[in-house]
Amino acid sequence: MAIEVSVVRVFTDADGRFGNPLGIVSADAVAENDRQQFAADLGFSETVFVDRTEPGTASATIYTPAVELPFAGHPTVGLSWWLREMGHPVDVLAVPAAPLRIRYDGDDTWVRARADWAPEFTFHQVRDAAEVTSADPSAYDSGHHYVWAWTDEENGALRSRMFAPMMGIAEDEATGAAAVRLTGELGRGLHIVQGAGSQLRTTFDENGWVELGGQTVTDAPITV
Repeated sequence: MAIEVSVVRVFTDADGRFGNPLGIVSADAVAENDRQQFAADLGFSETVFVDRTEPGTASATIYTPAVELPFAGHPTVGLSWWLREMGHPVDVLAVPAAPLRIRYDGDDTWVRARADWAPEFTFHQVRDAAEVTSADPSAYDSGHHYVWAWTDEENGALRSRMFAPMMGIAEDEATGAAAVRLTGELGRGLHIVQGAGSQLRTTFDENGWVELGGQTVTDAPITV
């Protein structure tokens, strides 16, 4: 049976360029035991399987090509945006880590999370953006590595790349979970340019909550 996969790009720039592709699949289209293999075959850095429940809510599971994740940033931001585009905007998106509060602000979609819901990353702060750009993915053969440098520390702007071979991702174009983790570690909101030019923004409040936001656009769906 053919399965339709909706595709969006998450954390684009203001002109809709760059962004991390996300596969979105109805949960009833793929049995739970088959989802990991389906995500591996699809090949996106993450694929989500979504149940639209009551108005204002939905639930989802998240898979990289290699593992299931309890929480991730680009899938939850992208899925929440797509749900609104489909006429089902949500206030709450339930994922295995926790129910997430969602808000929409014009073209931006925001997810509220705790830093410890995200996978652990090894953060490598380097001297400048040029050193980030020249990082060699082959140097990172295990774990989850986030290489970053300030471009404007006063205003919270930085350049980054992320390498996660254990997730089946040689290099991730835009990593919301790492942005959430780093925001928690630094205790401040950030404006991140990652990968080829994807853009992620975060806020941080006195109670330790992080909001992760950015823009999403639709790509052509595919059938598997």
